[in-house]
Amino acid sequence: MPALEMAQENGKLLAWRKKEGEGVAKGEPLLDIETDKAVVEIESPADGILAGVKAHEGDVIPVGQTIAWIVLPGEKPPAEIQPSASGRRMETKTSTAAPAAATKTSGGPAPSAARISPKARRLAKEHGIELSGVRGTGSEGEILAEDIQALLASPGSAKDAATPAALETMSSIARLMAERTTQSWTTVPHFFVVREADAAALIEAREKLGSPIEKAQGVRITHTDVLVALAARVLVKHRRMNANWTGEGIRLNPEVNMGIAMAVNDGVVATVIPGAEAKKLGEIAALRHDLTERARSGKLRPADIAGATFTISNLGMYKVDAFSAIINPPQAAILAVGSITDRVVPVDGKPGIRPMMTMTLSSDHRVVDGARAASFLNDLADAIQDPGKWLA
Repeated sequence: MPALEMAQENGKLLAWRKKEGEGVAKGEPLLDIETDKAVVEIESPADGILAGVKAHEGDVIPVGQTIAWIVLPGEKPPAEIQPSASGRRMETKTSTAAPAAATKTSGGPAPSAARISPKARRLAKEHGIELSGVRGTGSEGEILAEDIQALLASPGSAKDAATPAALETMSSIARLMAERTTQSWTTVPHFFVVREADAAALIEAREKLGSPIEKAQGVRITHTDVLVALAARVLVKHRRMNANWTGEGIRLNPEVNMGIAMAVNDGVVATVIPGAEAKKLGEIAALRHDLTERARSGKLRPADIAGATFTISNLGMYKVDAFSAIINPPQAAILAVGSITDRVVPVDGKPGIRPMMTMTLSSDHRVVDGARAASFLNDLADAIQDPGKWLA
């Protein structure tokens, strides 16, 4: 089980793309893993034959645990899978509970020490089902995933009593998002700086620069693409905004790896455009388009969600005027962008109507102070009002 992100302890195996005994090529999609952040497509690390598969769909597996082997033709995997260096073992259907308490039953209530399969335990947790009242149909009364699924499909069952009508089941991604934002909000000293910008030039730049790119590449240029390009270039001048808090000090990142918050069915994931400060607008748009497609289809790769140094969250398409976003540690800041709307503002000393956009910068006070945050946001507003200077 690969480690795909910081502080990852385990991963959930969603699907094998190959069957045991089939040949695989290096770089070919091999399996799908669900991490705390997203569903990730794992590629084969070598050419060979998939063998010795020890993990199955639905298993939750510690990082570092061997789940299968890729062998040469005629070669066999070791007879026994050894524990990883960390000493952790894959979760199996064998319980550590005293076996004497489990008796062979035929659909009766599960004894307090009955074995429970990992998939059944996960399903019960997701749906708020109390396992002590579940009838196990497996060997020696073991509770299987099928028992939980049958309970969920049965109206008026113990599931209805265990789960309040108003309680909505959360996916693992949504649950982890809730936990991480809570942790960030309670441990990171946030402060917020708000700035309005005239977006007329940004709109013009998207149309002027985007038209030839769309014709050549077939990829639509969005306001987010332009904002990513501009913010990445401005961040080069403001290295503290592109830094990480390490717990012991501040690490200045040499590149701007721009995170883009994307809404998916199960919540929000932050995909990453690496080295955005050096990429052309067309390259950014193409990468953003590919990331969006993979995120929505559950085919993100490890590199797609790793290493962001700054994040943009744009809710303008949802008609939101302004909002404040929560920082993704260890990043030092996140930019929340509202919709572009016509407003009455001073123009040459007289009331005028201009397309305005509100940006809210959330910053970690351990890394930057108010003056640094304001300076960055002012420079970004200037770049938005003169994008040609930065994107030429």
